Amino acid sequence: MTLEEIKVRWNEVLDELLRIDRILWLAFFDGRLAEFSDGILTLDFRDSAKFAVEHDYSAMRKEERIREVSRIAQNILGTPITIVIK
Repeated sequence: MTLEEIKVRWNEVLDELLRIDRILWLAFFDGRLAEFSDGILTLDFRDSAKFAVEHDYSAMRKEERIREVSRIAQNILGTPITIVIK
């Protein structure tokens, strides 16, 4: 799977996050899909910092929550994915 293929289907992952946990969805919806290599998907949240006063969900991006999002993405996309935060 390529980064472009993931981008095409990423809204499916976000829709599932929204269905499961709205706060988790808020924490991840503004991440830019930056890179995908060897099963590692890098999400870049640097642009979301401009919202930090009203929109800082970085506390929700803890390791256990990242693993949860990785699992959901893997189930939907059908390929092993480990998400890392840039």
